[in-house]
Amino acid sequence: SRVLRAKIDMAHPNVLMRDPVMYRILHARHHRTGDRWCIYPTYDFAHGQCDAIEGITHSICTLEFAVHRPLYEWFLKAIGMPPCPRQFEMARLNLTHTVMSKRKLKQLIAMGHVQGWDDCRLP
Repeated sequence: SRVLRAKIDMAHPNVLMRDPVMYRILHARHHRTGDRWCIYPTYDFAHGQCDAIEGITHSICTLEFAVHRPLYEWFLKAIGMPPCPRQFEMARLNLTHTVMSKRKLKQLIAMGHVQGWDDCRLP
């Protein structure tokens, strides 16, 4: 197993900015893609790019991701992506009598209980 790191600043006060891992390289069979790929981007590296490419203007995360924001913005600026989506961190949202789990919502779609992700009955 190997990793590819971004060389930022080992003395940075935010430990996430100290040469963070961008890609994990692992020559092992993956449960979904088999042997097709051996390199996998980390969430911190890919998250901001996906948001920018998809035109996300506002990104809502839970509080534990607040320390990740400088890295999110650094990666986007370093690779020349469009302006950063505005990030908001807040406490976990719990709604009563509402299914919020993406895994459970996906099951409802697969079983035909709702029409798809754009069904107005989904949160």
